[in-house]
Amino acid sequence: MIPYIVINGVSSRTINGLIIQTLPPISKPKIRTTIEEIDGRDGDVVTTLGYAAYDKTFTIGLAGDYNVDDVISYFNTNGQIIFSNEADKYYNFAMYEVIDFNKLIRFKTATVTMHVQPFKYAADEGAINWTNTNSALYYNADVRNIGNVYSKPKLTITGSGTITVYLGLVQILEIALSGTTETIIIDVENMNATDPSGNFLNRQVTGDYSNLIFNVGINNIRVVGTLTSVSIERYSRFI
Repeated sequence: MIPYIVINGVSSRTINGLIIQTLPPISKPKIRTTIEEIDGRDGDVVTTLGYAAYDKTFTIGLAGDYNVDDVISYFNTNGQIIFSNEADKYYNFAMYEVIDFNKLIRFKTATVTMHVQPFKYAADEGAINWTNTNSALYYNADVRNIGNVYSKPKLTITGSGTITVYLGLVQILEIALSGTTETIIIDVENMNATDPSGNFLNRQVTGDYSNLIFNVGINNIRVVGTLTSVSIERYSRFI
């Protein structure tokens, strides 16, 4: 299969003359650590700080009826990228390195370096959506993280009054919505709560976002209160 990439839903195969010559290898992100040496103690003390973002490098070329401006525009963005050697997963990325387009035009080849976040996500994993059609006072679901590492989901709740969120039997969050219907988006990965317009609602949330994680396998989540709808996204994650 000819290599390709997909950036924010647009395949490189749709850009006239753009060729993906090589793809980056599939690799595991590095674990960030601090190392402390203590006098009188053998060895050292290593504290893990989570996974580090890293760079993925690949080469591109030009052929046939190409338009270099289209190629520049294609790479002039940030967001999500899929590599064809991992076609079922996407990374969040940013472009910090400059592509040498003069070299690309002259030699018809250039190197692209993208800065990716350490985790990847299932490209075809849709949101779990629930609408309250029978005046239920809670939403209960078993959510499967099919990945190989814990995930930090995005939870969208529409309702009113006090809403509580449980994992298993443990209460994780308490959310104070207005007396009329209001929507709040809990983005655990970014440690923020917003409304659909992006306005911050963190003051309406009590609890530690970092406790709202899905381990690999089945996780039971329960949302209690006066609910209109609940949506769960990014519930699977991979390294």
